[in-house]
Amino acid sequence: MKDIPVYLFTGFLESGKTKFIQETLEDERFNAGENTLILLCEEGEEEFDISRMPHKNVFIHTVEDKADLNRSELESLVRKTKAERVIIEYNGMWLLQELFNAMPQSFVISQELCFMEAGTALTYNANMRQLVYDKISTAEMIIFNRMEENTDFMPLHKLVRGANRRADIAYEYKNGYVKYDDIEDPLPFDVNADIVSIEDKDYALWFQDMMNDMQKYVGKTVKFKGIVARDGKIPSDTFVVGRHVMTCCADDIQYCGIACDWKASATLKTNDWVIVTARFSVGKHKLYRSKGPYLTAVQVAKTSQPENMVATFY
Repeated sequence: MKDIPVYLFTGFLESGKTKFIQETLEDERFNAGENTLILLCEEGEEEFDISRMPHKNVFIHTVEDKADLNRSELESLVRKTKAERVIIEYNGMWLLQELFNAMPQSFVISQELCFMEAGTALTYNANMRQLVYDKISTAEMIIFNRMEENTDFMPLHKLVRGANRRADIAYEYKNGYVKYDDIEDPLPFDVNADIVSIEDKDYALWFQDMMNDMQKYVGKTVKFKGIVARDGKIPSDTFVVGRHVMTCCADDIQYCGIACDWKASATLKTNDWVIVTARFSVGKHKLYRSKGPYLTAVQVAKTSQPENMVATFY
């Protein structure tokens, strides 16, 4: 099958996804007659009205059970509707990875928008942090709608930036006015310094920024404290160094490490804490199946563990 562009809309029930999709499909600049398949993964009060769209070849398929999101079913729907593009209104209570695992290879994400109601976003984050983080972390834009006139948007800004530093943020007020977030978030370390020194409290932020924009660090020398990982499969001149990072909650702590080449790597063992000063590169490495970031050590020194062993964002 040829590539099928996918427009992914995420967020919780009654967050404004259906309304936005409806208005978009009413615009002939977007809806120029392409066969469009809408995968509706949750049903709120709003309903789609195809009669108001300039072209009617829009096909709505309701997904009542996430088990129905599987590769063969999705391919069958595309063939049946002759879809040239797919719009997915995703269920806020389902993890995105379940969708990504189910998508056919022909599905290509063209755009991903996340909708949050301003009045409930912080409550959702306090009670269902994993699901909120899941939706925000990969979105290109987060739209906070139904904003009250005097709402302080700084907590919403921090909510997004704790998971995603690249996304645009828009605040849509009840009167229809839209304000785009222009708050600058300077990194807490100097990327242009001779040695980019990463403090313990900033490791999670650095790792996220590095993974989002590896080319920024190519050729630079970085310095940070990390915990070593080694096993029999790792060559004697290589070790992995990183930190355990809590992205959204205690159940989601994961080791975020990077390969480091050092001729004396065999002197290290798993769980050693070290301060690494190393040159940053991106390319094929013996530990990776494909291209990725890796370090070439200039200096490695054993040290004590930090006060907070788990790195966090804001």
